Amino acid sequence: MRILGIDPGTGILGFGVIEASKGRVQLVDAGVIRTLSTEDDADRLQTIFDELTDIITATHPEHMAVEKLFFAKNVTTAMTVAQARGVVLLCGRQAGLKIYEYTPLQIKQAITGYGRADKHQMQEMVRVILKLNEIPKPDDCADALATALYHSNSMHLS
Repeated sequence: MRILGIDPGTGILGFGVIEASKGRVQLVDAGVIRTLSTEDDADRLQTIFDELTDIITATHPEHMAVEKLFFAKNVTTAMTVAQARGVVLLCGRQAGLKIYEYTPLQIKQAITGYGRADKHQMQEMVRVILKLNEIPKPDDCADALATALYHSNSMHLS
């Protein structure tokens, strides 16, 4: 089963694609989609849609696992992240993916064993689980991979 994990954001959106099969997980692709804060919101959302569509076309996932918006420091941030999440969900739906959403607490608890784990703990566990030589960077990429890994575990695919 190929899973696309998403850590939504407008400035930086993390993505991670894994293959889960017969008790094993393997990295397929991972990275970030970046937009400039100086761009119009509609242009930023279009960039996210276009680039995510390209990623889906290139990697052929069957499921999309998206991190839910947990909290934001201010209303403006929450609104822009919510807009990006909307674009992500639409993109996944148009591609025919099965879409699942998880809270950061669920993901951290499953990946590290501690729901309040810090960024470094999460990144290190993602590195270990995927047998990578280095921690995935930036944080958004590691968070997206953690979301995909959580989905794999919750669906008993790995």
